[in-house]
Amino acid sequence: MLWAALLLRSAPNTPPSDEHLRGLSTWALQFSPRVAIVEDAVVLEVDGSVRLFGGRRALRDRIVAQASELDVAQVAWALTSLAALAFARAGQENGVRGAMSALLDALPMDVLAAVRPHLTTLTQLGCRTLGDVRALPRGGLSRRFDKPLLVALDQTYGLRPEAHAWVALPETFRARLELMSRVDTAPALLFGARRLVMQLCGWLAARHAGTTAFVLRWVHDAMRPKDAGDGGELTVRTAVPMRDVEHLCRLLAEHLAKTQLAAPAGDIELEALDVQPLEELSKSLLPDPAQSGESLTLVLERVAARLGPEKVLRPGLVEDHRMEWQTQWQPAPQPLPKKRARRSRFPQPSFILPTPLRLAMRGDLPMYQGVLQMRAGPHRVEGGWWHRVQVQNAETTAVVVRDYWVAQSPHAGLLWVFHERLGGDDTAWYLHGAFA
Repeated sequence: MLWAALLLRSAPNTPPSDEHLRGLSTWALQFSPRVAIVEDAVVLEVDGSVRLFGGRRALRDRIVAQASELDVAQVAWALTSLAALAFARAGQENGVRGAMSALLDALPMDVLAAVRPHLTTLTQLGCRTLGDVRALPRGGLSRRFDKPLLVALDQTYGLRPEAHAWVALPETFRARLELMSRVDTAPALLFGARRLVMQLCGWLAARHAGTTAFVLRWVHDAMRPKDAGDGGELTVRTAVPMRDVEHLCRLLAEHLAKTQLAAPAGDIELEALDVQPLEELSKSLLPDPAQSGESLTLVLERVAARLGPEKVLRPGLVEDHRMEWQTQWQPAPQPLPKKRARRSRFPQPSFILPTPLRLAMRGDLPMYQGVLQMRAGPHRVEGGWWHRVQVQNAETTAVVVRDYWVAQSPHAGLLWVFHERLGGDDTAWYLHGAFA
């Protein structure tokens, strides 16, 4: 089996916090479901994930590149978890390039936690490396030292099986981070928030999901003005489920640029509000040039974060049999409604006018670039009593009672026309759309 060990950076004689270890283990779950916290590090068994990430080199590059931003001091690889941890403590990354036993024998003794309580005695016996400890008679080791020392040596060298308590994937995501120093401006929160966003995206990847809304909270320092409050928060929304670190951080940066802190902040917290399954798209065997650029959705979200959600709108289809109400404009960062326009057996036009155009008449026949000939109809549309709209500063209902026809114009082609059955002029005809 292939194991990776992630050793966190910490001050001398100060182990990393449990919160830091849990955050790193949650992020690591995107690479393997077998993740465990061992002493002051996180280990993960990645043998079954190598093919999914394109080989050992691709998996190694991806883990190393992202782990450096999560305060990981050293990443190491070996055939057992304790061996990988020993190589990480020794500052060596590759523990699988040759005979693992020979590589381990050359490491100093203190890379194994089980050896540290006996360092003084082992040093007096002339031991300097793991190989020296391993060369001592096993009978003498078992009588003079405790059993965990021999067990740890055997597990490190692969002579005994290892047992781990695997980290369970949380049902919800909520992570907290204590900042290294007080932050006076909101944009400066992004440095610490990026680490939490990376943990969030790792958790989402493990769940095969994306988020459409997450909230960043900050806690004001204890030495704050009385009217500053305990802290603040801001919510970031996306139009589609998303777990791209760079895009989420860009959106967060746009929101923080417009935020002012009432007092210096010392702690931040990130929580996922809306999590939805993310449908993975099949990739073509051939590269698609259209996929090389940034999608329109991502651009709209970033512009909306900069100008305000109400300044950038996009259309969304809703279920309504009235043609002019089948499209509703909404802020771009909001998810599109799940309802879709109702299909009709009657032909639907390719284009509709913002406001129906009243047609001239020749006798009882409507005209538009010539006298119209009715080809199909009538298609009756009624309803709208539930829909209230503002017309000239007055509220009214958007009720329609119409008979629609497909009409032929001598010069304009096929048109979509109607006349109202109740109220107004019963002989009036209106042009509402055209067919491509």
